[in-house]
Amino acid sequence: MGALSTERKRLRLRAAVFVCCSAVLVGVDQMTKSLAQTYLSATASRPLIPGFVSLRLLYNPGATLGMGSSMTWLVALVELAACVAFLVLAARTASWWWTFAFAFAFSGALGNLIDRIVYAHGFLNGAVVDFLDYGWSIGNIADVELTVAAVLIVVGMLFSMPFSSKER
Repeated sequence: MGALSTERKRLRLRAAVFVCCSAVLVGVDQMTKSLAQTYLSATASRPLIPGFVSLRLLYNPGATLGMGSSMTWLVALVELAACVAFLVLAARTASWWWTFAFAFAFSGALGNLIDRIVYAHGFLNGAVVDFLDYGWSIGNIADVELTVAAVLIVVGMLFSMPFSSKER
């Protein structure tokens, strides 16, 4: 009974960290998108790190590099499915590494899904607010969060980070 109680406490702690981390990450994403809409325009670019990234407002109805622009509802449904999958994975892991990886992934997917819902003119046909212009692509903080999640996942797999307590 003691081991079960300890495991439940650990699960609750990981869940609380996941929720807090996700809330902060989604909050930062949505705040920066709001600031971008207030202070940036689609026509003028502002250098952030000269030669590397600038700031320019863009509403992207598609996914990465504008792919899927004509099927925004499908992109939104994939983001919704990803959010559910990351929640399930986060609930099943006993690892802090994977908890943080899934929090970043969940937050990035949720941040862009929120945009698709808030800026929709019909069923899930909204656009994502992008403002980080790399020259070859324009993204947002949610995209950065997804990139961090991808790196964490790859590193976790390369170093065989245990997913569950059984793997330890």
